[in-house]
Amino acid sequence: MSAPTTPSGHLLQLLPEAVVQTDAHWGITYLNPAWLARTGHPVEAALGRSLLEYVHPDDVGPVRAGMPVFRLRFADGEFRWVRLQLHPESDAAGRVISRQGVLIEITDVTEQVLVEVRQRFLRLLETIDGVVWEAERGVGNTFLSPQVERLFGYSVEEWRADPGFWRAHVHPDDLPDALAIDEAAYNATHSYAYEMSYRLIAKSGEVVWVRDLCRAVVEPGRPNRMIGLMIDVTRQKNTELELLRSDNRYALATRGSNDGIWDWDLRTDVLHVSERFHEILGLADQPPVHDGGWRFLQQHIDPDDRARVQSAYCRHLAGDSPNFSVDFRAFHGAGRLVWVNWRGVAEFEDGVAVRMAGSLSDLAERGSSYDALTNLPGRPLFRERLAHAIALHRHEASGDAGIPARWGTTAFAVLLLDLNRFKAVNDTLGHHAGDQLLQQVARRLEDCVRTVDLVARMSGDEFNVLLEAIDPAEAVQRARQITSALDAPYYIGGHAVHVTASIGLVSSTAGLATIDDYLRAADAAMYRAKSDGLGVCVFSPDDR
Repeated sequence: MSAPTTPSGHLLQLLPEAVVQTDAHWGITYLNPAWLARTGHPVEAALGRSLLEYVHPDDVGPVRAGMPVFRLRFADGEFRWVRLQLHPESDAAGRVISRQGVLIEITDVTEQVLVEVRQRFLRLLETIDGVVWEAERGVGNTFLSPQVERLFGYSVEEWRADPGFWRAHVHPDDLPDALAIDEAAYNATHSYAYEMSYRLIAKSGEVVWVRDLCRAVVEPGRPNRMIGLMIDVTRQKNTELELLRSDNRYALATRGSNDGIWDWDLRTDVLHVSERFHEILGLADQPPVHDGGWRFLQQHIDPDDRARVQSAYCRHLAGDSPNFSVDFRAFHGAGRLVWVNWRGVAEFEDGVAVRMAGSLSDLAERGSSYDALTNLPGRPLFRERLAHAIALHRHEASGDAGIPARWGTTAFAVLLLDLNRFKAVNDTLGHHAGDQLLQQVARRLEDCVRTVDLVARMSGDEFNVLLEAIDPAEAVQRARQITSALDAPYYIGGHAVHVTASIGLVSSTAGLATIDDYLRAADAAMYRAKSDGLGVCVFSPDDR
């Protein structure tokens, strides 16, 4: 490995901004004189020390992951917001040997907005049980969240230092398909979402099944980049395979999980489905046997998703994957779209697939932790945050000094929001317009709340908002601001779309006990708001 080059020249000495260089492990190898002027720390004392020693403890993980905005300890002991975009320098083998950048103290309003966006991102990042990443060709990972250390055993530095690290640790049997998908994303002409499932070799040598939810980002004037979320699904994969070895145990487990069961005879093309399968799709009084398995299935799959669904099970039938699992939008008998997960495994005789069996799950009922359409948290994350808010408020009310109150109070409010006339949008403009409307509603909701609050999509056109550290009067005012923001017209496909929202609100002053108590109260208040033509209705304990 060649030694890192050191910035030199009279110009660096004269620059008013601090120039910083570190080695691959964050050791400071060069500082220009502006370092002293900007931070108050002597250059000689800082050289050889780790840059991370000067970073706020809460920001060390994000800095290692590639976050350029963080808090730095100045010589007076105070932490101040700075921006330091460190650019890597690699050796002939492509390994990172040094990083260089210019340190800028954040002072103007624009940069403060970046700080707020960063804080919101980090809050969401903490709730995700997976590795968030960003990558560019020839550079490797430009961002990698610290969860990679817990899930796979590799440090952020190990992974980011080598542009070829990911491909070197994908299981050899899965590498050709993974590289083909990767190459297509790097050469894409438009942005699009895609998904990969593959095995990754962890540092311990164990094989980890990974579900990688990705997006290719194509922007004018810059190389394609990918962003994604890697989730460890090893337990799910092993569970599915184990269940499929025993028909009785598989049927019992799927009944317990409220999934629909299906069995497809590929020789006769006859598909058998359970009653629960029909319930998920809203197909009442249908016979359990369907001739022409794929013909029956595809008429219930959104046309934009059909090719992807068919590709998923065909790859499995071709022997390219041990099983298949695919999420898609399905037409419900009630005239709406529902997100479902279809998964299964085939039985082979002499190398030919003769039968497939598996399950169908309603993702809204299972509670996906992340809503792919709106990029909002889902039901489990909302319930988790609400449970924490209830516990914190209860401890403060009981005088438990061991639980600190955030923002000086633990009062909170739960909002349940339902769109009025949403079905009319789907019926007149199509469900794709409805999807775009939900996305725009999600963005407006995020703009209406603070970074401490949480917006979640629960199902369909129903959203929940958790307002933390807020008194009842302010919560009502915030809810009315939301209704005003959502009342403004939406522009979709050249059409001006008008919808309104009905909001049910319940405050922690109601003294309810459980998560479900608060959600039921908010739901009751929302229906009263809808039936009485109110924008916002506040739940009262007298209503119980």
